[in-house]
Amino acid sequence: MTKLRIALAQMNPTVGDFPENVKKIISYIKKADALKADIIAFPELAITGYPPEDLLLKPQFIKDNIDALEKVRTASKSIIAIIGFVDKKNSSEHEIYNATAVISNCKLIDVYHKKYLPNYGVFDEYRYFQRGTRYPIYNIGGVNIGVNICEDIWHEGGPVKVQSTFGANVIINVNASPYHVGKAFLREDMVSKRAVDNKVVIAYVNMVGGQDELVFDGGSFAVNRSGEIIIRARQFKEELMFFDIDIEDLKSAHKFSAKKVLEKYGEAVEEIKIDFLIRGNKPEIKVQRFVKPSAMEEIYNALVLGTKDYIKKNGFKGVIIGLSGGIDSSLVATIAVDAIGKENVQGLFMPSLYTSKESYEDTYRLAKNLGIKVTNIPISDIFKMYLKTLARDFKGTETDVTEENIQARIRGNILMAFSNKFGWLVLTTGNKSELSVGYATLYGDMAGGFAVIKDVPKTIVYELCNWRNKKEGRDVVPERVLWKEPTAELKPDQRDTDTLPPYPVLDSILKAYVEEDKGFDEIKRMECEVECIQKVVRMVDHSEYKRRQAPPGIKITPRAFGKDRRFPITNRYKSY
Repeated sequence: MTKLRIALAQMNPTVGDFPENVKKIISYIKKADALKADIIAFPELAITGYPPEDLLLKPQFIKDNIDALEKVRTASKSIIAIIGFVDKKNSSEHEIYNATAVISNCKLIDVYHKKYLPNYGVFDEYRYFQRGTRYPIYNIGGVNIGVNICEDIWHEGGPVKVQSTFGANVIINVNASPYHVGKAFLREDMVSKRAVDNKVVIAYVNMVGGQDELVFDGGSFAVNRSGEIIIRARQFKEELMFFDIDIEDLKSAHKFSAKKVLEKYGEAVEEIKIDFLIRGNKPEIKVQRFVKPSAMEEIYNALVLGTKDYIKKNGFKGVIIGLSGGIDSSLVATIAVDAIGKENVQGLFMPSLYTSKESYEDTYRLAKNLGIKVTNIPISDIFKMYLKTLARDFKGTETDVTEENIQARIRGNILMAFSNKFGWLVLTTGNKSELSVGYATLYGDMAGGFAVIKDVPKTIVYELCNWRNKKEGRDVVPERVLWKEPTAELKPDQRDTDTLPPYPVLDSILKAYVEEDKGFDEIKRMECEVECIQKVVRMVDHSEYKRRQAPPGIKITPRAFGKDRRFPITNRYKSY
């Protein structure tokens, strides 16, 4: 029985690092060749990394990417390699394509251009790329292979339909599909439907790794004609995965209507024969079907990978975190240790006049549990000096949020001093709930380089800490931190609920308003108090100018602030 062996290279490229990306690609090709794979497929834009954004406007970048592909071409001797890159057509500087090269025996056989360019959420491909117009299939030893790219497979009547109707037995879809909670299920469900509807085997290879706000989770997989998962890679890990297909079974099962397709699409449909001998006597391979993790494990792993890659790919030596004894800074510190190791994480405890004994104890208990060092720099004397300096001009005014924010800004200043002096990246500790309503201080607790939990609602922060403790089998995050009432400790007896609704109520309103774009009347049906909803919506709308100045952070929800949700700062529209 002759089998076609396909390898899926779930790799973590770095945008613009052509030497390292090429090195990885060639390494995977050699490993796949050693196990007698006939085809190896790489993610979308594996050569450049994804998304390259406005680097695509630089002619030199396009040239360097094509030169990098040439190095890969010469290394693809006895295997068919399917590799994502940026193709340039003719002499026009602006006519470029999100493309996949099909290489065999060191020859560039063909180039497929992505047909459906996403232009929603975090995607902006119409800004850069032209749309493809062809639907090629590749005949390899009697097996017809259709290749397409990411968004192409999401359209029911798109390339998969055309290629399978024209005779494709197998579809290879290459992706740079960013993560959000539940995305893996959506992909598998959609691809299974495409396989069943078109009677084809589908291999779905996805990128892995962190790129600024985005995390690519991998989770590559393949499904048979019945829509059943054949193999599944792990999420958030680089991996080379193999599966075999019985060629005779493919040939006997597939029926197609080439005439009908040709009548409709004409020259856009093309069969390309590749002179390639499918290998026999293949060594045994282990079929991998990794179980998908729980939602909390998935989110936590995304945060760890996103943090690790942001730090490492941007060349930072380590990180520094302002520790308060609260749950947010505890979670960020734990993620940082898991991402880059305890020796590269430094804590900074900056108590004020209002810092409690419990906060001190919980900060040092967390540091001991994680094995990280903590520097203690009290800010009381600095704060008093600020008040003395401002006393003349503030005379006759009431003490208010101004004095609270001064303390936060003193802390931000000290954190940035340590960052400058030692080359450490400051990780901010604000969560999505706080950032949504502006419960954060510009140039204070918002000061820093990377906002790890920027897209994590407060209620999920608690769930993540509980999950991490359960996984460890001990209280990494101190037990008291999980139940004590949240407070900024910027004035006597302060509690978050002095300003905000309880977090379960707040998060339910924010999910409806921010992530689901529900109107005021729809949110009222959730049985929340009208005054509470009005207050939250008003706070969200009035805090856009703050969010625009926040550092980048990891996207884990379907609608994150920044690339996903873009609202004008100057805006008088009211929905309440």
